[in-house]
Amino acid sequence: MYNQDLPREKLNKKGAAALSDVELLQTIIGSGCKNNDFKQIAKNLNAVIQKVGVEDLTIEDVKSVKGIGEAKAATVFAMLEFWRRKFTKQTAPMIDSPEKAAEQLLYISEKKQEYFVMLTLDGARRLIEKRTITVGTLMASLVHPREVYAPAIEDRAASIIIGHNHPSGMLEISENDREVTRRIRQAGDIIGIKLDDHIIVAGNEFISAY
Repeated sequence: MYNQDLPREKLNKKGAAALSDVELLQTIIGSGCKNNDFKQIAKNLNAVIQKVGVEDLTIEDVKSVKGIGEAKAATVFAMLEFWRRKFTKQTAPMIDSPEKAAEQLLYISEKKQEYFVMLTLDGARRLIEKRTITVGTLMASLVHPREVYAPAIEDRAASIIIGHNHPSGMLEISENDREVTRRIRQAGDIIGIKLDDHIIVAGNEFISAY
């Protein structure tokens, strides 16, 4: 190819809009490897992205493309993730404070039974899903980490916030509350999904048991 036809030169001369999807990927990949040049790698990567979808794409999907190693996969995936965070329309709320977490849990504050719920969050701390884990008396022995982390893994969560209500209206943190926090936090440390907080709500007030 003449230099003016290379994707990077074409981008500089004519702008990004002049490049095809594959050419844009070629500019990110930069170079190829033996028996698999960057043009073919870009085509294969584009095929994977179209098959999986941008929102569901994982770094393992990127690494599955022949010719893309650990370092290049990290670069490609980081750029795609940055684009997803900054330039796609954000509809999910950002949960970056205890106050915002409590707002998501106020619907259980007046319940007559104890509700144990979980908020799953992505790497930018946007809300993925709000899930009810158990309803009834909250006992450490009844809130098993697998019931919390199974759906968190399904959501591909980067972190979680757990919460429950005190039907009594009292916001005192019990030893059982602390034990639930400890068990969930320890399981999260092993699995790799961080427990960000444990919020207790009653009426229009909340307290952190973390």
